[in-house]
Amino acid sequence: MLAVLFAEEAAAGTEITVSAALSLKAPFEEIGRSYEKKHPGSKVVFNFAASGLLQKQIEAGAPADVFASASSKEMDALKAAGLLLETSRADFSGNKIVLIAAKNASVRISSFSDLKKSDVVRLAIGNPATVPAGKYAEETLRTLGLWNDLKSKLVYAENVRQVMDYVERNEADAGMVFLTDANVRDRELKVIAEAPASSHSPVKYEIAAIKGTKNEAAARNFISIVISREGSDILRRYGFKMAPHPALSPR
Repeated sequence: MLAVLFAEEAAAGTEITVSAALSLKAPFEEIGRSYEKKHPGSKVVFNFAASGLLQKQIEAGAPADVFASASSKEMDALKAAGLLLETSRADFSGNKIVLIAAKNASVRISSFSDLKKSDVVRLAIGNPATVPAGKYAEETLRTLGLWNDLKSKLVYAENVRQVMDYVERNEADAGMVFLTDANVRDRELKVIAEAPASSHSPVKYEIAAIKGTKNEAAARNFISIVISREGSDILRRYGFKMAPHPALSPR
């Protein structure tokens, strides 16, 4: 009990920087407001971008107290580099990969196999090297046997928001993003199909504190809200899938 009280006291009035996958923007901003309300005088500063880019920023020494990624790959890389705070890492959510098109699109697409049609000229996905949604998209297309047929049509984006911009402006005939991102732009975009769960590795969001943070208590407090029932309820409202029992997992 005393340890908790000391941690709360140490966290009060501090500012923490949370580097998080861009797809987490809306729910994390809501969680950030809850954190600041629970810890008067404290402030959460967010840095949203593709998980791969955030990983490279942290490796280069960019200031961050907490990192939340849209796949395990980036978290594993930071662990291997000795940049994660032991016992702070946790799985907290999941997502789905969907095929999208603009609501005013002139090309008719109703399934993944329609992407092979000659009038489908461009398919936008995130760069698989740095954007988890792009990595899952590549896995899906390979599993469905479409990758080789579609390689010449692929347009790589730097993040999921850029994929949706390409599709909305009809600069791409279709795109592949997380379901939660598509939901945010449902006035301009429509979901055509959901990728079978077996077609790609599980979409797993993870969070951890960064080793060397000067705000460890505050970082851990923020993580505790993300993995709490309150955090789960917020994420679920935005369409995220929840793990049965999200919990801290020292790995």
